[in-house]
Amino acid sequence: MKNKVEQLQLIKDEKIDEIKYYVAFSYLFVRPLFKAKLFEYFDYDIKRAYSATKQDLKNVAQEYDISIPRDFIEKRDILNIEECYKNAFLDNEVKILTYHDEKYPPLLKEIPDFPLSLYYKGDIDKIDYEYNVAIVGSRQASESAKLSLRSILSKLKNSNIVVVSGLAYGIDTQAHQSALDNNLKTIAVVGSGLDIIYPSQNKKLFRDILDNGGIIFSEYPLKTRPMAQNFPQRNRIVVGMSKGTLVAEAKLKSGAMISANLTLDYNRELMCIPGNILNPNTSGIYYLIKNGAGIIADSTDLLNQMGWDIIFEESNVKKNSLDEFQQKVMDALLLEAKTFDEIIEKTGQDISKTMVALTELELKGLIKQSNNKYYRCE
Repeated sequence: MKNKVEQLQLIKDEKIDEIKYYVAFSYLFVRPLFKAKLFEYFDYDIKRAYSATKQDLKNVAQEYDISIPRDFIEKRDILNIEECYKNAFLDNEVKILTYHDEKYPPLLKEIPDFPLSLYYKGDIDKIDYEYNVAIVGSRQASESAKLSLRSILSKLKNSNIVVVSGLAYGIDTQAHQSALDNNLKTIAVVGSGLDIIYPSQNKKLFRDILDNGGIIFSEYPLKTRPMAQNFPQRNRIVVGMSKGTLVAEAKLKSGAMISANLTLDYNRELMCIPGNILNPNTSGIYYLIKNGAGIIADSTDLLNQMGWDIIFEESNVKKNSLDEFQQKVMDALLLEAKTFDEIIEKTGQDISKTMVALTELELKGLIKQSNNKYYRCE
């Protein structure tokens, strides 16, 4: 009879052997729906799915009415499973989450083309998926849209809501940054290997997410370049692990609209932040609103739309702690960021008094200066 140490080692070896097949699947760049249905056909047994014969593939095609990649078996047979496993974890920070793991996002299992596994960086045990909300939008986001998003998330400060987005330019970047600014957990799902940060300007944000208890997910192995076809596939994971999607700004034809349509396909809550009707980036927003998407103008709208009864901490500084002029400055900044000169014009006060008020409000954490030019509410 094997002793306990030998039994534990055997279990560990079996787990590693199983993971090798998940890793090998990640190196097979075929449609996620095909992988998911093949896995499902074999009762979620990764080894049997990976070892499928030509006849098995014909059966899968017939049962699920899907096409089979012509070169699947050829691609699979030239893969070196051991080499794939070795290369997948050259970065010591990278770990893998498989379909059967306890911390695999539960809502992802409900979508038809779920990922078999996800590579990740971060402490997975710190993430609770109960209050995931996806935030998507334009890469060329307007300052107005960014400001609206900051305002909504600032009222959810210190809550257990998790912001999920794609680490792209524009709205994605603002969503992650606002989450960090308000002590919210955030998850980024990227369209490349975890050793390639795209866009490169988000290297600091990538690190800040990890340093503040967030997670970076990818279904792609290391060294995978951020190719165009990866991003629509990435979108299904952003939306798929979330209970609802908030669209901050979107053209009629855009990645954000793809995410919106996926949200409806997955029977999740779809919400939009209304914007300037003259901005072409809002054409998609108003199309979605006309077709029933929820309108989100503040944090209360979001919570009501999602049906979430969440206790969250607003700013520690109550309004009644502000003097009359400080409140006047806050009111001036309520709708949009303003320059120092614009604040003076709005409040009708002199330079020195305005400067004192702005400094006091910054110290209280109620406003912030951006680009050494504009002041905005936090």
